[in-house]
Amino acid sequence: MANTFKNSVTASVGTSATDVYTAPALTTTTVIGAAVSNRTASPINIDATVTDTSGSVTAYLVKAAPVASGGALVLIGGDQKVVLETGDKITVTSDTASSADVVISVLEQT
Repeated sequence: MANTFKNSVTASVGTSATDVYTAPALTTTTVIGAAVSNRTASPINIDATVTDTSGSVTAYLVKAAPVASGGALVLIGGDQKVVLETGDKITVTSDTASSADVVISVLEQT
């Protein structure tokens, strides 16, 4: 079983739901960090969800969470981890166009 650390970086997330990480085929992924930063001069609110494709369920990590101008929100980190199976994904949406940058750090096991 191979273990590979990776980052997934998505810039300028806006008002359309954006898949920021999807677990590849034949892979179990441990999300070890996820942060959203505000790249605008005004506060924004973000939603972040996890979709479990095997269970056909989408659940919020955060809903309408405020991020100050120039600030960041850590969604996953420290003692908290999220495990994703093949096809599971993390999606982020902002209430403001082109306002959020997202960095996801993962350990992929194949």
